[in-house]
This record gives sequence, C-alpha cells and structure tokens, in this order.
Amino acid sequence: MQSSMGHHGSSINSLVFPVVMGCLAALMLSSALIYLYLDAVYQSEEQLVNTHSGCLPQHFKLPVMKNCSPWLQCSQIEAEVRKIKLIGLGAVKKVYLAEWRGHKVALSELASLEYREDFLHGLSMLLDLQGPHVVQLVGFCLEDDIIVTQHHPHGSLLNLEDVLAQQKYQHLNTWHLRLRLATDYVSILHYLHNSPAGRRVMCDSNSLEKTLSQVLLTNDFHLVVNDLDALPEVDTSKGALVKCGSRELTGDFVAPEQLWPFRDSGQPFSDDLMPPYDEKTDIWKIPDLTQFIMGRTPGGDLVHFHLFQIHKQCKDVDPKLRPSALDVLKAYKSVYSAIVRETSGHRDML
Repeated sequence: MQSSMGHHGSSINSLVFPVVMGCLAALMLSSALIYLYLDAVYQSEEQLVNTHSGCLPQHFKLPVMKNCSPWLQCSQIEAEVRKIKLIGLGAVKKVYLAEWRGHKVALSELASLEYREDFLHGLSMLLDLQGPHVVQLVGFCLEDDIIVTQHHPHGSLLNLEDVLAQQKYQHLNTWHLRLRLATDYVSILHYLHNSPAGRRVMCDSNSLEKTLSQVLLTNDFHLVVNDLDALPEVDTSKGALVKCGSRELTGDFVAPEQLWPFRDSGQPFSDDLMPPYDEKTDIWKIPDLTQFIMGRTPGGDLVHFHLFQIHKQCKDVDPKLRPSALDVLKAYKSVYSAIVRETSGHRDML
C-alpha cells in the first residue's frame, strides 16, 4: 500500500512540477508578453478607427448604425437634419452640432460668399480623400452650400488636455496613447502627401493652435483630419509648388522657406516675389505638434529622447534634407517598439 502511494506521489510530483514551473515562467513573462502584444497590435497597418466601416463608395456608417447609408442629398438634409447649436465659426464656414435620425452630426454652412471657392475646395477634398485618416462625409448640398460630416464630441486636438483630465479618461493619459496620437498625426501627413488627389500640403497651419484645430479627436482616441479648405497640390514633375496664402507669414512655427526672404533688406513683402515651396513645410512642424501632444505625461521625456534625432532632421533649414512623412512615421513606430521593449525588460527584472 505504501509502495503504491509512493509510486503515485512520485507520479503526481513529476506531473505537477513542470506545470508549476510553466506557471512561474508565464508569470515572469506576462508583463513582456502583454506589452509585446499591444505593440504588435499598434504596429499593424490597419488601425481600428470607428469613423469608417467598410462601406461602398458614396456611403457612410455612423457609430451604432447597423447598415451603411448613401450620402445624404439636398432634400434629405433639408427634411431630416436639424440644427442644435453653433459649435464653430471661421472665415469660410459656420459649423453646427446637428441631428439626423437620432444621430449627432456636424453641419457646415458657407459663412461668406467671398470664400465659396475655399468651401468648395474643402468639399472636393472630402469627396476625394475619404478614408480612415479623414472625417467621414455624411452628405452635402451644393445648392445651399452645406456639408454634413460625422460629429466627434471630443472636438479638435486642441482639447486633448481637457479630455484626458476627465476622470473617466485619466487611465488613458499615458505616453503610449499620446505617442500613438502623434503617430496618427504623422500618418495623416503621409496620407495627404501621397493621396489619391495628389501630393497635398496642409496650408491652414500657420500657428500651432490653427494646426491643432484642423484635426479631430475620435471617441476611440485616434485622429482624423477635418478641415480641408486649404490643401493645395504639389507636383514637382511639373514644377508646381505652392504658397500658403498671399500674405506674409511670420514666427518660428512656420518653416523657414515660408518666411519672406528679403525682410532683412527692408524690402516690403510681395506675393509675386515670394518663392513657392513644397510639402516639407508640414515636416518642419511635426516636432512642435508632438511636443504638444506628449504634454507632461510620465515617460514623455524618454519618448522625446528617442525622437531627438528624427526631430532634428525635421528641423533642418534645408527642406530637401528633411525626412519624408513616411520616414518620420517609421521612426515613430520604431521608437514605440524600442520603449516597449525597454519597459517590459525593466519590469521583468523587478
């Protein structure tokens, strides 16, 4: 009997020991595995953004909608879209929070006939650039100069600190999320610089605040570009460059090539004499946008340290020496992975 018990005890020990050791190993690696899993998800080229749901062209699908619907036309907008309140006012358009069949939407109206060309340019860009990086078009009416798009309650990127300060979102206030948002912004630039409508430059970006206002923060904390009224096209093969407006630009935020080159000589600004430039003006501004997005979150200093080299290249006075948006995007994803590995490795040693 004792011999039998001893035999079974030995068998049980031989079975339990590997299981226990396996569990201990799993516990030791759990932190690293979780971080590496999140990193793999993050590195995926297909980001899960709730603004687009695989609808056919000229269709939309708002959150909680079961099926896609064709873009709304004039008669539907007039009969079914109800304004609630004014939420934005600019030179080109007035933006209202509105409602369509129980869904909150954003309704934009032309603010002044003087800027109708800009308004229509913005609409044409919305039509041509629909995709994960661009706000979803719900409908439009040329007769009444109205555009209806998906409403994002968090508003523009200007509101980031206020949103993350809310108690229900404080757990998201991490370097992981903030670096992902900065990467989203670079992804938007990469898309615009290689878009179906040609190489487009974000010209409504003469200050940090103005640039932040062009981008919306989605419910699932991604970014989509919203204001497309000033997206001129660069075509270097034809020697076609751009100028962002006909007025003199000043300040450190805009790229050096956007500044009046004859200012020191006292020559008055002349749009006719102002040299044009290309999409590398957008690259110059990336470090400033990322500085704002990262804020003062723990771990932010480490992110800035890793991004120092690529940001130095972005700030090269010679635009030809600046990296492309794709180069910056690759660098950001590489930095994210590197910090994840460092962090997980540090946790394993604790």
